[in-house]
Amino acid sequence: MSNTERYARCIEASKRVRWEIERDVIRGRNFDFARKFLPDGISKLDRLGFLNAEDRRLLGQIQGRTYANMFGLVERYIGAKILEVSRDHWLGDQVALEALVRFTDEELKHQELFRRIEALVAEGMPAGYRFAPDPNAVAQLVLSKSTWAVLALTCHIELFTLAHYRSSIDPDGELSELFKDVFLFHWKEESQHAILDELEWRREDARLTAAQRDAAVDDLIALVGAVDGMLQAQAKDDVDYFLKVCRGPYSAAQAQKIREGVLYAYRWQYIVSGVEEPRFQKILGGMTTEVQMQRIGAALAPIMH
Repeated sequence: MSNTERYARCIEASKRVRWEIERDVIRGRNFDFARKFLPDGISKLDRLGFLNAEDRRLLGQIQGRTYANMFGLVERYIGAKILEVSRDHWLGDQVALEALVRFTDEELKHQELFRRIEALVAEGMPAGYRFAPDPNAVAQLVLSKSTWAVLALTCHIELFTLAHYRSSIDPDGELSELFKDVFLFHWKEESQHAILDELEWRREDARLTAAQRDAAVDDLIALVGAVDGMLQAQAKDDVDYFLKVCRGPYSAAQAQKIREGVLYAYRWQYIVSGVEEPRFQKILGGMTTEVQMQRIGAALAPIMH
């Protein structure tokens, strides 16, 4: 199948699954705080067996709130980058251009969706939660790196998004129905985005010299390090908030285990699960040398373990 045909299939799928926030997703509903937001396969709360049932659910809901906010955050830079790379198709493949324009439009819609979700969740949670990263500041940092590295990070994010929904969110019947539906509809459009990410990443890779690609690998490593720094800060904020509003009480040793458990979960959610995706490993491995992969592996080792 030619690349133009793959772009065309993404357009066809985009038209078929198109949805609207209020009409199709929210439908006048609120979140059910008596139910989980995230499945245990994503929250990793099975590692914190000493939590009582109410606090376990609360901590999972805090994680779910951050999970939604993180997607709203990264889609700020993703939309900007896809709009930028679409320039290469302006006077060329118009099918590819349409696919990327639709991609950008959907990412703008997703940002609005996650803003709505934050507002709805805030209505049902105690005051004091803070999502610290600024979307524009994060976007500026990411977009300062090479296009190859930015598209690599984007493909990684889109692929773990699909994996999380398929393997954990979809089969869990205990989740808040609205929270589950948010990620069902998100998944429907992200499925096309992952294909487009790969097409654009491979197209960019084909233009690079060996030296440029080597520098781009360093950029990717730097981006993963920046993501990890952001996760460490948000994990701390989320646990601080949890310890203020939970039933508890928890000892200092237990509080430390909660901190370690939430950071572990966040690193798995936003870095490790994507790195371990076979499709991502295949794409990245096909573009890089053994030495470059070793460099990436060494940089990831403290996070992966």
